[in-house]
Amino acid sequence: MPVISRFFGLVVAMYYNDHDLPHFHVRYGDHQALVAISDLRILAGGLPPRALGLVVEWACCTGRASWRTGSGPEGVSP
Repeated sequence: MPVISRFFGLVVAMYYNDHDLPHFHVRYGDHQALVAISDLRILAGGLPPRALGLVVEWACCTGRASWRTGSGPEGVSP
């Protein structure tokens, strides 16, 4: 899985040509979730509240709006 970030035990990954809505994958211990880029809602799986808060803050700080344009997260290109 192409990892785009690791912090506080969270692993965030994104596939270039993935299915469904634009989203990224998050792993945290035994928890996994798919998070929509557009509104940061959980599409599948789940995370503890504190971990979800960290993911939301990370997504906002990394400029997730540019991800929808195809430029991808910083350092990741399609």
